[in-house]
Amino acid sequence: MSPGDLRDERGSAIVELVWLGILLLVPLLWIVVSVFQVQSGAFAVSSAARSAGRAFALAPDDISGQRAAEAAARQSLRDQGIDEVPVDVAVTCTPYPTSCHSGTSVITVVVTSRVVLPLMPDFLGGDRPSFQLDSRHTVPIGRYREVSVDVADP
Repeated sequence: MSPGDLRDERGSAIVELVWLGILLLVPLLWIVVSVFQVQSGAFAVSSAARSAGRAFALAPDDISGQRAAEAAARQSLRDQGIDEVPVDVAVTCTPYPTSCHSGTSVITVVVTSRVVLPLMPDFLGGDRPSFQLDSRHTVPIGRYREVSVDVADP
């Protein structure tokens, strides 16, 4: 072999290192950002479930309680920076009386939402990738509750 046959490979290591760094760093960065986004969503959904449970328990009846719970859950998610996602608020009570606000009922609120994963384009097909989250909060209704009494004027 003559010295002219050997290629000069000086400087190619830095090029290979840069390309390898980019190929490994970009997916790793996306994974880290996605994990933080999902964790933020988990905190938000947990806060929304607590807020919805409290709002339902403080409402005077079940119908207004459901509306108050949904509004509280949406506001709590909005406060945590989660907007434009569907929110489902399901309220159950045990033992199932005619009203969740009677006697010694225990109200359970489940809030379900999703977090859209960041930096994913729409052209990859369908909706943007998302991660579904839910949280459950239980609120006992006390045996003794304040009742408004209409007193007729004499």
